[in-house]
Amino acid sequence: MNSPRFSFAALALAIALPAMTAIPAHAGRTCEARPPQASSVARGMDLADRTARALDASGAEVVVLARAGQDLSKYGLRWSHLGLAYKETSDTGVRWRVVHKLNQCGSPQADLYRQGLGEFFLDDPWEYRAGFAVLAPEVQMKLHALLHDNVNVQRLHQADYNMLAYPWAQRYQQSNQWAIETLAMAMEPGASTRERAQAWLQFKGYQPSTLRLNAMTRLGARMTAANIAFDDHPNDKRYGDRIETVTADSVFQWLERAALAGRVQVVR
Repeated sequence: MNSPRFSFAALALAIALPAMTAIPAHAGRTCEARPPQASSVARGMDLADRTARALDASGAEVVVLARAGQDLSKYGLRWSHLGLAYKETSDTGVRWRVVHKLNQCGSPQADLYRQGLGEFFLDDPWEYRAGFAVLAPEVQMKLHALLHDNVNVQRLHQADYNMLAYPWAQRYQQSNQWAIETLAMAMEPGASTRERAQAWLQFKGYQPSTLRLNAMTRLGARMTAANIAFDDHPNDKRYGDRIETVTADSVFQWLERAALAGRVQVVR
């Protein structure tokens, strides 16, 4: 993908997690109290319903699911955040659940959350649209078992959060990074650490997005946002204004290229 130059405002939009009003600690946004609008809740639930029907029709058990929190088209990005969604069968019926990582109140800390589709889309996005990629059968089988396990699903989780974490370092971890590292662990039993999971991703040809951020933009971001850091990036890339990070768009492109999933399907 192209690597346009980002202003600081665009930087915050491009990788930031959308607001979540339905879970404790207002994860994924600042802690400013802001009650949800009835119209936003209705539209979010409608998107959740349409997404559930599309997922059911796909025949999948596990997918990579993304949402569009902000308009990032001018920066070459379509999606702002992704999670791992799986079908769950119980005595009360069949439903879809999403496991994903969310930042806490704009702080340098994050947690994992297991939510329904309604909670996942309970937001005020710029567009009520979802994207999902049906994973290959082997990937689905291995991830489905892991996502039900509260211990294993947290095995590679790193609480220290950086919105622009370097993909091949372990000092921080952002949301999309946790998702693909966990996928790597599911596929390769030996990938039991973040370092080994990242080695598997490199072996499978994952390529992160490169953001063009000059020194002033980086300085402004570091001074005004607790959840942005650059000290995990190699100096030659950082001082060359090349910030590599895991975006939902790059994940979808890689999954299809590596034959780990099909093409992204869009729910509008």
